[in-house]
Amino acid sequence: MSEQSSAGVNAGDSARITREYFDSLLVELRTIDSVKASTEMELWGETFATPVMVAALSGLNKTRPGGMVDTARGAAAAGAVMWTGIGSEAELEALIATGAKTVKIIKPYADRDLIFRKLEHAEKSGVIAVGMDTDYVFGGKNKRGFAMEYPVSPKTLDDIRSFVRATKLPFILKGILSEQDARKALEVGAGGIVVSHHGGVLDYAVPPLKILPRIVKVIDKKIPVFVDCGITRGMDAFKALALGATAVSVGRAVIAGLSSGGADGVQEVLEDITGELQWAMSLTGSCDTTHIDPEVIWRR
Repeated sequence: MSEQSSAGVNAGDSARITREYFDSLLVELRTIDSVKASTEMELWGETFATPVMVAALSGLNKTRPGGMVDTARGAAAAGAVMWTGIGSEAELEALIATGAKTVKIIKPYADRDLIFRKLEHAEKSGVIAVGMDTDYVFGGKNKRGFAMEYPVSPKTLDDIRSFVRATKLPFILKGILSEQDARKALEVGAGGIVVSHHGGVLDYAVPPLKILPRIVKVIDKKIPVFVDCGITRGMDAFKALALGATAVSVGRAVIAGLSSGGADGVQEVLEDITGELQWAMSLTGSCDTTHIDPEVIWRR
């Protein structure tokens, strides 16, 4: 059972701890000789309007009928990358048909053959990258041992290497939250990593931005480094990019936009976050997403 504070709040709530860390980071101004920043991002041979991406969401049809496809439409309209998690083959094909450049994240199913089948289908369908939730090997807090109806299980380095080799696409390891796992990701030939604790798969998880600079140093620009968990506005995205992230993923804000406005709502959320990101970049002398000095970030 989680430890409770005197106020009845979960003391180990990783989402709250992550938010507090975001808010502890301050930003200095650098306006002399500054220019209007470009938020364009180059990734795997593609150019995107923004480094603000849709997180690897699932089951959005419960939020709004056709929610997954509407989310993909919104991402495409915003010039953003669309990520997706659990879903049928038909759903993945429908997402790609919207024109959204899509990354498919697969759970670490106990059934290896199921993983290989999903990798094969995703590649044939036209995704731009595939990957796996490395932090979901024991399931979630409320469904331990399972992802929906399928059992999940821990994966060895050799297991992951076999998945990387099973596709020609970049293979992303999602849920990297240590320097040790970052080194292992490079060792197996991963095409990118997501620094994440899956929204709090473990209480007291280190905030992704706190460990991000260490992981970035290990990766040494060899592969893209993405970040998710708690990113709701452009300033959050700016702080992540300043600390070395290639791009960020947004979940809850996207769901809110979908709920209120469908595809247009998703597009508006992504563009609003990108607009605030551009404003922060412009006011800190950051001309583009690859030229943000980490020294503009201060701890409170």
